Amino acid sequence: MAKWTPQHEAPEPLEGPVVATITGGTILWFVLFLVQLPFYGWFDDHGHLWWLWTCLAGAGLGLIGIWYVRKRDAALRRAAAGEREAGPSRDGVRTE
Repeated sequence: MAKWTPQHEAPEPLEGPVVATITGGTILWFVLFLVQLPFYGWFDDHGHLWWLWTCLAGAGLGLIGIWYVRKRDAALRRAAAGEREAGPSRDGVRTE
């Protein structure tokens, strides 16, 4: 049986408000941690303490994610500004 091969190129990835999305998710994880914190004893008694720490880990990893996507967004903006300044060459391919 022949292996499937694409007949066309993949489309460009969709860009959205990535920084806002990651920031919102991080805030949500931290709020969930704070909401569960008063029930620490109940979680500990029932063996569900990992729920609390999962929310805190989500908030911590979200902070790393915010740092990462802000750097990525800044790099994409610099690259776009560099392309606008350089402009295309006669044959449509930019050379440096």
